[in-house]
Amino acid sequence: MTIRVLLADDQALLAATFQVLIDATDDLAVIATAADGDQAVRLTRATAPDVVVMDVRMPHQDGLSAAAQITADPRLSGTRILILTTFETDDYITRALRAGVNGFLGKGVGPAEFLAAIRTVAAGDMVLSPLATHAVVTRYLTASSPDRPHATPREMDNLTPREQEVLLCTAEGLTNDEIAERLYVSPLTVRTFVQRIMHKLGAHHRAQLVALAYRTGFARPPQPPPARPPGGHAP
Repeated sequence: MTIRVLLADDQALLAATFQVLIDATDDLAVIATAADGDQAVRLTRATAPDVVVMDVRMPHQDGLSAAAQITADPRLSGTRILILTTFETDDYITRALRAGVNGFLGKGVGPAEFLAAIRTVAAGDMVLSPLATHAVVTRYLTASSPDRPHATPREMDNLTPREQEVLLCTAEGLTNDEIAERLYVSPLTVRTFVQRIMHKLGAHHRAQLVALAYRTGFARPPQPPPARPPGGHAP
């Protein structure tokens, strides 16, 4: 089945590039484009795409506010949102996750990773960039919040050896497909393991599961990736 994508980005050249890249694949198709947050919400309600690829900084309404409107609409429960932005700040990442997005990537990703991310969020999984993963872990390690998971290191012992392997891979930020390839199982099997682990540990979504693995000491907290200089590449 073709994954129907709505692109929301006020930079026309970038949006056109993303559209060419998506439409060149057999399983993805752009069904609409939006140049601002208000238009993104209207077109999403009109077309009910499988995935909305959304920029953050746009006119009239930013992408995070637009994402919150989309995720709050029960008629769009089947629509997933992938944030694609130049600005991977802790504030944006936190707001995006609170808005219920399914992915957060920087615009420095390669074409293959970008297309894979669309497929991953369309399947109901979460994709986070290294910076976003670090921000999530830091937030749950240092902040007290109602949605913080409360599992203890001892509860990790209740996981089977295979579940522990899957959790460690998840904490690395690997997608279900990547975990399946590493552990020589099917992506469906990985998804079943992830859901079982979340149930055992009381995590409500994948980001909580990642943070919980670090907070309990099960996994070692990652170091933040080096910042990319403006217009350049990280060394």
